[in-house]
Amino acid sequence: MSDAKFYYCTKHGTVEGEDGCRAADRLGPYDTAEEAARALEIAAERTKSWDNDPDWNDDATPDEPTKE
Repeated sequence: MSDAKFYYCTKHGTVEGEDGCRAADRLGPYDTAEEAARALEIAAERTKSWDNDPDWNDDATPDEPTKE
């Protein structure tokens, strides 16, 4: 197993290694280039999950899902 990490550059829309663009323009690290290529999809999935998590959403109660 390699210790290499991969990042998704939001500025260029590309997968990069550790020596890529500055941290403010990257998402990651990810264990594989394939996972890094899905960075925007992964971020959207996590955001949706957090938006519907009552522990992270002041407007929702445990018995009441958030409104979309």
